[in-house]
Amino acid sequence: MTTTNRTMAPVDEQLAVLMRGTDFGDDAMRRVMERDLRAKLNEDRPLRVYCGYDPTSVELHLGHTLTMRKLKQFQDFGHEITFLIGNFTGLIGDPTDKDKTRPMISAEMLLANSQTYAEQAGRILDMSKVHVRYNAEWLAPLTFEDVIRLCAKFTVAEFLKRESFAKRYAGGEPIYLSEFMYGLLQAYDAYALETDVQIGGRDQLFNLMAGRKLQEEMEHAPQVVITLPLLVGLDGHEKMSKSLGNHIAVDDAPNDMYGKAMSIPDEAMRNYFELLTDAAPEEVDALLASVAAKTIPPIEAKKRLALELTSTLYPREEAEGAQAYFESTFQRRETPDEMQEYALTGATERLDDVLVAASMAASKGEVRRLVTQGAVRVNGEATSDFAVELKAGDEVRVGRTRFLRLVAGKSL
Repeated sequence: MTTTNRTMAPVDEQLAVLMRGTDFGDDAMRRVMERDLRAKLNEDRPLRVYCGYDPTSVELHLGHTLTMRKLKQFQDFGHEITFLIGNFTGLIGDPTDKDKTRPMISAEMLLANSQTYAEQAGRILDMSKVHVRYNAEWLAPLTFEDVIRLCAKFTVAEFLKRESFAKRYAGGEPIYLSEFMYGLLQAYDAYALETDVQIGGRDQLFNLMAGRKLQEEMEHAPQVVITLPLLVGLDGHEKMSKSLGNHIAVDDAPNDMYGKAMSIPDEAMRNYFELLTDAAPEEVDALLASVAAKTIPPIEAKKRLALELTSTLYPREEAEGAQAYFESTFQRRETPDEMQEYALTGATERLDDVLVAASMAASKGEVRRLVTQGAVRVNGEATSDFAVELKAGDEVRVGRTRFLRLVAGKSL
């Protein structure tokens, strides 16, 4: 892929878009980064912009799309985008916001997890114009001497200033040297890619600034750091995370994505509107003001949010179809004509066996939890028995939007 110098959009126009929605946690830091970004944009060339994603899970979730949406803004202005898959840094795991050492993941698992990352990112980015790179390309060949020289660029005190490390150090919890290496290796990514701009979540500020420092130490122009707010999960409190089960996956089907968005707490709506949709700020303000004034019910505002959110990852007509599905199955409590079917292996079969076999639950333990929470209905009635026997013709509803019809015969 090659690019040629060309006249870019006016600098003020680019700055207004590229700095929108950023969160540095400090006004002085924001001013420095805006100044440096302006200087790079004034060079009137495509900037080298990247963000890294460690493949510690097979799924990307909506929390990851915040950085992708910012990458897309740079892409739309004609800048050079690198989608970096951290198949080497993922071996260590990012210690950010962790109150204990996270388990290491094998290279084989990281490779398997990363297989669909570019495809998932393609829901937002034009991947035909994106460099997809893997950081094992330059990190794996480093010699022990290289690593020692890299370590000499930073002090232990710098790392112990990190909130997560400081908390663990004060509490006598172990901090392993490998965890220090994560920030060093991510810094090396910025150096190896000769990055102009690196994008990350606000919790990544230390790692991004380490890259800026290393570039200066290696006599390279320091990168601009762009950090974004963190997206809260479906619980409305914790950061969205698959490990916490409070996430919406990028690959969730439209009906599931819309239904999950409808489950967020009312107080999280602004966070989702601002970070995940293209709705105009003044429109969002007016909508939420109407909710506060009780002139419209919260569910109507949330339906608008779910529609806009789903539309960012699927065609508008599919998002509208998901809204119609939600309105019929949840608001009007109708049973959809078309639903997933499961063919019984005998005359009857236990509920927990059926839901696991039909991939409606990951395990029998999850079925028990769902039943205890009142999230499972059989033929329209909530059930308290996870082992109830089901027969052909029975219909099961799990949560708000998942339905299963049982039919006779062997499962395909």
